[in-house]
Amino acid sequence: MNQLTMITTSTSLEGYKVVKQLGLVRGITVRSRSVLGNLAGGFMTIFGGRSTIYTELCEKTREEALQLMIKHGQEMGANAIINMRYDANEVMSGLTEVLAYGTAVVVEKVN
Repeated sequence: MNQLTMITTSTSLEGYKVVKQLGLVRGITVRSRSVLGNLAGGFMTIFGGRSTIYTELCEKTREEALQLMIKHGQEMGANAIINMRYDANEVMSGLTEVLAYGTAVVVEKVN
């Protein structure tokens, strides 16, 4: 298994050439905030400004999806992921799906 060390939103990595495309990789997670978290978050919206409770939830959810995508790429034998993206959808009220996806590749340094 290759060590996956590079992830980019670009379609290429400067200084590297793609020697093998392995296909789509993804990491998906579904999260919800607890009832208490929703109450606290709702209370914060009354006063406006940045909602740190929801920001923290979103950041943790994106990180989890990213780590799952990286694991999927490693299982496929990739050492890089190109064209990486995030997507999010509300599954139902208060329940959000976050998807991290990209193209798993094997790259070699260009001399």
